[in-house]
Amino acid sequence: MPPSKNPITSSLVLAALAGIARAAHAADGAVDVATPHEFSTQITAEDFAAHVQTLASDAFAGRAPDSVGEDRTTAYLREQLERLGLQPAIGNSFFQDVPVIASTVDAARSHMDVAVGRAKHALKFGEDIVFATSTGQHELRLSNSALVVVGYGIDAPELDWNDYAGVDVIGKTVVVLAGAPGAIRGTTWYSRFGYKLEEAARQGAAATLVVHDEGDAGYSWDYVKTRASGTQFNLPLEDDPQPPTPVSAWIAGAAAEALFGAAGVSLRDVRSAAGKRGFHAVPLGDARMSVVIDSTVVGGRSHNVVAKLRGTRYPDEAIVYSAHWDHLGTHPKEPGDNIYNGAIDNATGVAALLEVAAQFTGTAAKPERSIVFLLPTLEESGLLGSKYYTLHPAVPLAKTVADINFDALIPIGPARDFVVVGLGMSDLDDWVKPFVMRQDRVLAAESRSEKDAFFRSDHLSFARAGVPVLFMRGGTLARAGADPSATWNAYGKLYHTPADAFDPHWDLRGIVQDLEVSCAVGRKLASGHEWPNWHADSAFRATRDGSRAAAVVGLR
Repeated sequence: MPPSKNPITSSLVLAALAGIARAAHAADGAVDVATPHEFSTQITAEDFAAHVQTLASDAFAGRAPDSVGEDRTTAYLREQLERLGLQPAIGNSFFQDVPVIASTVDAARSHMDVAVGRAKHALKFGEDIVFATSTGQHELRLSNSALVVVGYGIDAPELDWNDYAGVDVIGKTVVVLAGAPGAIRGTTWYSRFGYKLEEAARQGAAATLVVHDEGDAGYSWDYVKTRASGTQFNLPLEDDPQPPTPVSAWIAGAAAEALFGAAGVSLRDVRSAAGKRGFHAVPLGDARMSVVIDSTVVGGRSHNVVAKLRGTRYPDEAIVYSAHWDHLGTHPKEPGDNIYNGAIDNATGVAALLEVAAQFTGTAAKPERSIVFLLPTLEESGLLGSKYYTLHPAVPLAKTVADINFDALIPIGPARDFVVVGLGMSDLDDWVKPFVMRQDRVLAAESRSEKDAFFRSDHLSFARAGVPVLFMRGGTLARAGADPSATWNAYGKLYHTPADAFDPHWDLRGIVQDLEVSCAVGRKLASGHEWPNWHADSAFRATRDGSRAAAVVGLR
């Protein structure tokens, strides 16, 4: 899952480091990174553990994209997929090239200020403001851009909500509030920073200025500052049909209040009005923003790993299983253990996918629909690998039935519950429940502390493209009356640290049960011709309906 901090030191930023690592690897000769193990054709704890132990070993150097860790990881994955008899899904290759741009703002050479009347208000980078550009430009300038307050910056036809109604923001800077109004608050894509940037771009804005509030955003200014002031990763503009505005920025709450006040506008009144239907965008007085962004920009390339099991009756329709292979690499400047092995995040997810693949290929009865096994890169850098796949899928998304995603399976032993993140959003819940009940378990949603988890792993790329998804977390309750948050709080101490390492004493019985459910759901989806969909109030429903309608018309 994307990190709560930004410690990536992959060679996308430190290109020389990758060259040194590869040279050292070549000089040392081939390294045997595989754990000797005789794999079965069933889902077993022993097979699962062997995959995790290998992928999370120091030999894989933390699995950073565009590094020796990627070389070893993708080679291992190809070997396993070939062993299972799966076909390459990208032409004749198991590998899909994913281009990426890494940009880091030089704070000393960059600045932003807002003129209100004759007064100029300089905003201090890190203290008052953080900003970046996704354009890939080394230097970007925007001068005297008018500021327009567009409430929460949401256009949601299915919810009868449009903050952009009747306003022209072309070439302007939109000022938006973090989060979502109470009337549509919850597990919603519309509350996310990424959505606001993309919607503003669709409306023609040149820049987006998000007003931070910890209650609405769900995280502190320190969190924003750490994430947004570090290296930002994007697909090249020519590869991204949904780019954000050229300039994206967060402004701290206190700085926003001062700026609104100087422009003669009450931020409190705006918050109150923006929470009600029918809000009308207003200019922020006569305020004009100017910005200079000087960035270090590095281009790189990584790889998704993709395989396919061809369906016997409907081979042009597919169920996708996904699990990202990348993690945070090695941090040579840190003392002590500086390899971020990523055992739980996400060697467990990769092992889960390989175990499900073994079950499908080892069973005599083959699925009627095809099964695509997708192992994306750059999940930790903004879900870029899965986003790129959805733009260049092995099977058209209109004919992709569902995505079943694995990310961070926590080994707590047999569990009473089975967590589906985003429970209640699509018809797929009904496909999962019977298999969970057969294990005398309870289907459950994620805990309150993990309410944003739906937006933090690769299934989101499929959801945004309209494909129904299942992010099946597995069990979190080892006994009746237990607090599900306790499981995640315990894992939180390991998350994105070198301490996330393989432990041979893990109790994997619960994960085996979880994978049996995941496999059974996929097999049922692949053994008929039904098309599950999002619920009517979902932000993703319209996209799915449109793609399926176009696919049906194309068949006539």
